[in-house]
Amino acid sequence: MSEPLQPLLDLRQVTRSFGGAGAVTALAGIELSVASGDHVAITGPSGAGKSTMLNILGLLDRPSTGEYLFDGEPTSRLSERRRSTLRATQIGFVFQAFHLLPGRTVLENVSMAYLYGTVPRYERGRRARDALDRVGLSHRIGFQPGTLSGGERQRVAIARAVCTEPRLLLADEPTGNLDRANSEEILALFDELNADGLTLVTITHDQRVADRARRRVRIEQGRLTEPTA
Repeated sequence: MSEPLQPLLDLRQVTRSFGGAGAVTALAGIELSVASGDHVAITGPSGAGKSTMLNILGLLDRPSTGEYLFDGEPTSRLSERRRSTLRATQIGFVFQAFHLLPGRTVLENVSMAYLYGTVPRYERGRRARDALDRVGLSHRIGFQPGTLSGGERQRVAIARAVCTEPRLLLADEPTGNLDRANSEEILALFDELNADGLTLVTITHDQRVADRARRRVRIEQGRLTEPTA
């Protein structure tokens, strides 16, 4: 009998508190495993701890107690250099507000993904163009973000997130600033990326977005209340 596959993401009794005396507990005893290639939606009310969990999954923050393993590697004691390397090469981020730089072209914005990586300069443009082609925006490479629609700007942000060929994509309310038609285009793109093997974790208040995931978990007051298969 073959051994079970190692999860890509594994939170083990993770807590996160902020402040000294009278500290606020944002996460309390979180247990969550995400297999490579899965798509998990994290839902819950505002202030429940969703963004705190995303920050830990993305190695932007550390647990107060417990352990977070990324592909089997305990992360709590990793150096900042190692954490930065993992973020630059293994994890992509997509946010509600796009976070594109005005005054820079679409191609330049996507190429920013390599700012802290080791990809040679001559390779960056080619890979950025390939990523833009993947999201259907190869005809917009010379445009600036302010001339694009909201859906196009989010697709640029996704191209920036995936051009380094990460193993994990973290999306925080990725359709929050989009109308229904543009939201559907972004969700269809996420479906394609996931079908190609990319692991997705999406934070959302939108039931339509959550329903596109393979698995949903709900967090309330820092605790998982509805882990569903």
